[in-house]
Amino acid sequence: AAFAARLGQLEGVVEIRGRGLMIGIELDRPCGELVGRALEAGLLINVTAERVIRLLPPLVTSDEEADAIVDGVSRQVEQLLTA
Repeated sequence: AAFAARLGQLEGVVEIRGRGLMIGIELDRPCGELVGRALEAGLLINVTAERVIRLLPPLVTSDEEADAIVDGVSRQVEQLLTA
């Protein structure tokens, strides 16, 4: 829900989907470069099918960690889409 609130209306975001803590953020363009940029920011993400950011945080993630993940990944997506 936090990703949908932050990124849902952003042009370039096709869909935000998830099941439990598995989250996929589909963009309208390739986003593989985000893997390295996110790693530099201390986040571990995966990009599949060239356009889908896949997040698989551990089940023991705290609320504070979840908020940091949402903030960090959202910031990376916003930078990519507004560049």
